[in-house]
Amino acid sequence: MSLPPVIAIDGPSASGKGTIAVAVAQQLGFHYLDSGALYRIVGFVGGERKANLDNDSEMTHITLNLKVKFNGDRVFVDNRDVSEQIRGEVAGAAASRVAALPGVRRALMSLQHGFRQAPGLVADGRDMGSVVFPDARLKIYLTATAEERARRRHKQLMEKDSDASMATLLQDIRDRDFRDSNRATAPLLKCADAIEIDTTGLPVAAVVAQVLHLYQKQQKT
Repeated sequence: MSLPPVIAIDGPSASGKGTIAVAVAQQLGFHYLDSGALYRIVGFVGGERKANLDNDSEMTHITLNLKVKFNGDRVFVDNRDVSEQIRGEVAGAAASRVAALPGVRRALMSLQHGFRQAPGLVADGRDMGSVVFPDARLKIYLTATAEERARRRHKQLMEKDSDASMATLLQDIRDRDFRDSNRATAPLLKCADAIEIDTTGLPVAAVVAQVLHLYQKQQKT
């Protein structure tokens, strides 16, 4: 029996992966996996427990003992709602660090595979197409300029009444890009069989339509 189809959407921080993936999943009636949330959870919990975020053994132990539950757009860890906490910049930076740890990535692999259910899955992250779902039916690599991504992040924070300077956000994104692209384990990269879409200046609806068109086109081949 063939496995349910997967659309893998990878790309750097704030490239629009989550927004596009959610919309595509809704249009197709597919399940959705926000792999970044899993790493944010690990980073957030590690920070709370004063753990060494760069220690693979310590963070893998924490990961293996986490009880994570998704309910709509709410995220629960050990029956505690941490949805808002894991979306902050601190958790995002921590996620980038723990994502470089081989043990943590292995510990989360089976959890991610569990999201692959009928009728299909849209998964977004850094290595969905290259490592987690190498047999994905369609692989998309979303990108945008660092300046555009910093503007998006700034807008999100302003909407949440959180203040942050554009200069700080831009440097944070550049630092995160460097860490994600240069880590030894599953670095951020564009797969040879992935289709790149530069979202700079493009409305969400246009990008969603493009991904849906590519998937429908692929289905006919």
